[in-house]
Amino acid sequence: MFRKMRRFKQQVSEEECREVLNHAKRGVLSLLGEDGYPYGLPINHWYCEEDGKLYFHGAKAGHKLEAIKKCDKDSFCAYDEGYRKEGEWALNIESVIAFGRISLVEDEEVAKRICTHLVGRFTDDQEYLEKELKNALPRVQCLAMGIEYMTGKLVNES
Repeated sequence: MFRKMRRFKQQVSEEECREVLNHAKRGVLSLLGEDGYPYGLPINHWYCEEDGKLYFHGAKAGHKLEAIKKCDKDSFCAYDEGYRKEGEWALNIESVIAFGRISLVEDEEVAKRICTHLVGRFTDDQEYLEKELKNALPRVQCLAMGIEYMTGKLVNES
């Protein structure tokens, strides 16, 4: 059902894929948008090691939610900041593409946990977190992506 990576020599392990998902601050969530056009949006994420799912948050209305309600299939791409080998100009970048199905999180306690982890990826300011949970959580729609297939690769930009 899912294609094997054509450039298999550049493929990285599943563990390395999880590392990229854990450390990349954001990625691109791709959905099937209006009139069959792809809809890709930059978005923050949290990869939960416990259940192997990706979590996102956003508004309770809009293009993203309309697309999800029509088709739950999605993909998510994230990549690291890369590194240079000594004496080389080109970056070496690890990227991950995950395919799966996305759903709305309806449980408020689960949404609170997701939002807490998402905020924690950017700051450890507890006062800010509490303020956001109190003021913004009622307006937030959290999303859960179950990963069905994932590949990653290391690319040298030269």
